[in-house]
Amino acid sequence: MRALHIPAAGEQPVLAELPTPEVPDGHVLIKVAAAGLNALDNVIAGGMAAGMAQHEYPVVLGRDAAGVVEQVGSGVDHVAPGDEVIGHIPFAPPIQAGVLAEYAVLPAANVCVKPADLDFVSAAALPLAGAAALAAVDAIDPQPGQTVLVNGASGGVGSYAVQLLAARGASVMATGTAADAERLKKLGAKTVIDFTAGSVVDAVEATHPEGIDALVNLAGFTKEDVPLAAIRKGGKVATTTTAPDADALAAAGLTGTAVFAAPDTQTIASLAEQAAAGTLTVHVATVLTLQQAAEGLATIAAGKASGKIVIRIDR
Repeated sequence: MRALHIPAAGEQPVLAELPTPEVPDGHVLIKVAAAGLNALDNVIAGGMAAGMAQHEYPVVLGRDAAGVVEQVGSGVDHVAPGDEVIGHIPFAPPIQAGVLAEYAVLPAANVCVKPADLDFVSAAALPLAGAAALAAVDAIDPQPGQTVLVNGASGGVGSYAVQLLAARGASVMATGTAADAERLKKLGAKTVIDFTAGSVVDAVEATHPEGIDALVNLAGFTKEDVPLAAIRKGGKVATTTTAPDADALAAAGLTGTAVFAAPDTQTIASLAEQAAAGTLTVHVATVLTLQQAAEGLATIAAGKASGKIVIRIDR
């Protein structure tokens, strides 16, 4: 099978033939139809995860996929060969399996049946980004009428977070570029702040001088990059980045936590049902071939992705 993989430690990803993987107990082998790209894929591709978890080479890249079940391992009874499914490979040692390939093995605990009304490309864009957005929204527990800022709203996670917040009755402020404004408003943002035009904090304070209720932070890796000053004392923060840390939150009089996505069967299925029903919009910005997957990863690494990038696996 063709697979985008890292042949050995320190080497660059290559697209080349690898053996089709075996199917362990509790796992599912799928013929991949589409694979969603995530920032985590660049962390693995760049070797930055090597110190976090054991790697077994060759390491195939990609964590989110949709496709058709080819074979199931012992103990798997909720999907069967021939089923159209959505799945995710968690970031857990040993790091080896991936979905940027013609075939992929995924843990059954992270696979669900794909709704018939959801296409493969949209399905592949859901698991990690959707689960991260859901975890962030759950962490701040927004109440109807509260105002929440989504910092970094234009990417895949942000697109879902805006919608999930709006669905819970929050008034959503979102950061993006001027080009993102119309799309983010259609997703549920009441206000879009162009972060390239000036201070996000100043823009928030212009309409909310006492600060807003909560922040979902999806961008910025230093405390200076994160608009904590826009949040009122006692407000809540959920972050998917390394900033702000506990000290920065305490100093600002805020409570909060770093969130981690958990795209298990139930979470993926719930997101997929919402997408199939039209209550959750999946914004796929770009669809590429497997041969172009490295280009998609470079776009994400450069911070230029607006919505999800999905790889369609053509044979």
